[in-house]
Amino acid sequence: MIHQPVLLREVIEYLDPKPGENFVDCTIGGGGHTAAILERNKPNGRVLGIEIDLELYKKLQAAETKNQKPKTKNRLILVCDSFVNLKKIVEEYNFKPVNGILLDLGLSSWHLEESGRGFTFRKNEPLIMRYGSPHKSERLSPTFVGTPENLTAGQIVNNWPEEELVRIFRDYGQERFARTIAYRIVRERAIKPIKTTFELVALIKRSVPPKYRYGRIHFATRIFQALRIAVNSELENLEKVLPQAMEILEKEDRLVVISFHSLEDRIVKNFLRAQAKEERLKILTKKPVTPSETEVFKNPRSRSAKLRAALIT
Repeated sequence: MIHQPVLLREVIEYLDPKPGENFVDCTIGGGGHTAAILERNKPNGRVLGIEIDLELYKKLQAAETKNQKPKTKNRLILVCDSFVNLKKIVEEYNFKPVNGILLDLGLSSWHLEESGRGFTFRKNEPLIMRYGSPHKSERLSPTFVGTPENLTAGQIVNNWPEEELVRIFRDYGQERFARTIAYRIVRERAIKPIKTTFELVALIKRSVPPKYRYGRIHFATRIFQALRIAVNSELENLEKVLPQAMEILEKEDRLVVISFHSLEDRIVKNFLRAQAKEERLKILTKKPVTPSETEVFKNPRSRSAKLRAALIT
């Protein structure tokens, strides 16, 4: 188990795993939340862990094989797939009953530090930003949009029309200088393709006022967020998985979702409110639960996390 799980104490509090209960971790990532659940639902409770990224999935598999103890044997089921197929996965593995579902929508530390796919503006890497995509995806497609299976940040930056760039920077990144940045991208790519994160960061820097370059949030943060969301269809996939979770869960089961920006949180909040209005669940978190100062100090990446939880009625 390789990364620092966000809001771990709160996840356990709201999922409330008990011996013999089964849970689905839709975004197992480094496995920290799953490890804590398995500790509490022993001796025979199980976790179905879904990981979309093949490279990370193989690392988890290897770690599980190496470190597996008799008490956890056969209690963790690892699946390489997207949580957008949640209902199909649960049925395929006959994983029933399900007592709780966790969605941690954050980026894994592995993606930032080891994947080499351009998720961070702090390293000079190819503009891929795709979960589960092989490095050959670095090649730029001559087509306009590519397909959901091979779309990369490089394709978007180098091929999408200016107005589409403005739209995703504004809608997905909430970037106030979306139009200026899109304008410069289109002019620069006409001279030569923009292939790396550092090339994109330098371009963004030249597109924003000097004062904007030294704010609390790095000036490239919102553009990188927007590209990652667009490449991986993150908001659309979240909207697809939440109704599936409701179909799987039954009375007294629990749903916990951790989001990391306002667009995700709004989708989760509105969905839970709509379900509560229909008396299908009870919202356990009147306001989103956020990390303590101590957690943010120990793990700065947790600072934007928001947890919402519900009990199925």
